[in-house]
Amino acid sequence: MLKGLGGLGDMAKIMKQAQEMQSKMADAQAKLDDITVEGEAGAGMVKVVMTAKSEVKQVSIDPALFVPDDREVVEDLIVAALKDAQAKAADAAQSEMGKVTDGLNLPAGMKLPF
Repeated sequence: MLKGLGGLGDMAKIMKQAQEMQSKMADAQAKLDDITVEGEAGAGMVKVVMTAKSEVKQVSIDPALFVPDDREVVEDLIVAALKDAQAKAADAAQSEMGKVTDGLNLPAGMKLPF
């Protein structure tokens, strides 16, 4: 197709691949809104549901925790459940984005999107 133009044919191929990857990245980013994870603390007494983009959707607290003297414990459990959910959301996001970059031989630990 682009014979006689040296490396320009390869450059066109690379640009096409980059555009395809950009489209796949946008699709993967959109999917992150639909992926939900649940973090928990206190043996499941406090649960947090969030998307893979770390948007909190729901917080559930076991009624047994509603003792006025235990307020600080409940607060700590909420923080722990949020951290658990955030870690799971990050793993889910990385897994989804990894599907897009599979086979590209990117350096280990490279964060996407750029």
